Amino acid sequence: MAQVSVRINGRSYDVACEDGQETRLSQLAEYVDERVSEISGMVGQIGEQRLLVMTSLLIADELGDAKEKLSAPASAALPDGAVAPGDADRMAQSMENLASRIEAIAQKLSAD
Repeated sequence: MAQVSVRINGRSYDVACEDGQETRLSQLAEYVDERVSEISGMVGQIGEQRLLVMTSLLIADELGDAKEKLSAPASAALPDGAVAPGDADRMAQSMENLASRIEAIAQKLSAD
């Protein structure tokens, strides 16, 4: 188990992580520190605990937005008239099935 010293809001914290995750943990701490600084700049020093709670809520909100975007149908992000690849395959299969049905009806009608 590795240990990384990270700095958030001017304070150092020693955090344990899995071996090989040190760089990622440092990057995450830098992101949190940036967000803390941003909030601190807007509201001032309101106490470390409240500042970290506000930062946590802000980051949770960002995560929620990202999850919503990922779970939204792919077609929602496409320009008008564009079709998602998976939808295109299903549409093509449906059109083939429909064409077969139309041909079968046409044959029945011409036989009568």
